Amino acid sequence: MDKSIFQPYEDEIRALEEEIWLLTEKYKDIRQESISFSDKDILQSIRSFQRETQEETNGQESLSELKAQLESLEADLPSLMKFTGFHFTNHSKKILERTRNRTVEKHRLSGKCHSLSFQLEFQLLEVQDNEKLSTVVSDLSIIMESGEDSNVSKFVSRTEECGDVVTFFRSLSTYAEWFEHRRRTFLHFKAKYPDIVTLPEGLGGDFIILRSPKVSGFELVIVWKIHLNEEGTTIPVLDLLPKVPEQVLENSMTSVENIPGSFRSALRLFGIEASIENLIKVLRSEK
Repeated sequence: MDKSIFQPYEDEIRALEEEIWLLTEKYKDIRQESISFSDKDILQSIRSFQRETQEETNGQESLSELKAQLESLEADLPSLMKFTGFHFTNHSKKILERTRNRTVEKHRLSGKCHSLSFQLEFQLLEVQDNEKLSTVVSDLSIIMESGEDSNVSKFVSRTEECGDVVTFFRSLSTYAEWFEHRRRTFLHFKAKYPDIVTLPEGLGGDFIILRSPKVSGFELVIVWKIHLNEEGTTIPVLDLLPKVPEQVLENSMTSVENIPGSFRSALRLFGIEASIENLIKVLRSEK
């Protein structure tokens, strides 16, 4: 019998199989489309799955091990967020295109790293070639707190052009850690020495003023910049600017000129907190 007679039927069967597969995947996508997942949702899902597992196991050893793993995951999640500083508040995913070897997804992410908020939106292309899976990020859009800083804006623009999400998170982690360190340091000294420490721009500002309680008009301005270059490297820069009344300046010109250099030397030897503490002690002991 001529096999060509059955060829049209075989082609139609294959086309139907492909259509069934695509419809099945589309159904799955619709169910998952635009679903948001918060940390609370994750923990609730873990607990729900734990309860279901406990009801179904009836003492089965393998499922008991799974339950222990889930409990460990639940315990580790807060520690992981604390260690990295990242706290994701929302994530949504939408499937734009799907075939057997190609998937295009649109992702939206929002959250905080320490005290800095961020939002991301991007498309993710996944291509399966035999056993190799390749991914490409495109249409990356980033909204980041401190975006008014020109250095941060340049870094964000370059990252959006490159579509490098990994570099963004790695760099944000370091930058936000320094940002949080500065905020906590300013808060500590403001709470400890409210009569001496002034924060004109609040805890998010990049300078702190130390006012002498005994010499009117004598101030030390500590400038603490946190630079984030286009490559994603964070560089903290500190300096001291003295503001001295004319009568004091005339009597101790040489010692006043040495203050910024002495402060930079102290930073290298003792660190930031100890250097600021020493300056405050000097101001309080002035006659």
